[in-house]
Amino acid sequence: MPSYEADLSRFADADTQVLGISVDSIPSHVAWAKSLGGITYPLLSDFEPKGSVARSFGAYRAADGITERALFVIDKDGKVAYRDIHDIGQQPDNEIIHDVIRKLP
Repeated sequence: MPSYEADLSRFADADTQVLGISVDSIPSHVAWAKSLGGITYPLLSDFEPKGSVARSFGAYRAADGITERALFVIDKDGKVAYRDIHDIGQQPDNEIIHDVIRKLP
């Protein structure tokens, strides 16, 4: 997502790591990243077995074979500190994410 790319230095300053993940294949990820002009954060594929990571986070739509648009903040102990599943056309403002990160212990 371009807004994450544009805000990477703020995420790094907060000692956090941005990761993207989707059920698309790696070649699809490469094409998508290229269409955005490139991204520098890791983009992971949840392709096979399809959606296994998304299922574990409750973000997989099995009937459609796709994931919801979802955002998770995982704390340093590996616990979900924030979860937002929203409409595919929406993306929460990064300030919401930064507020969550600032409140982490």
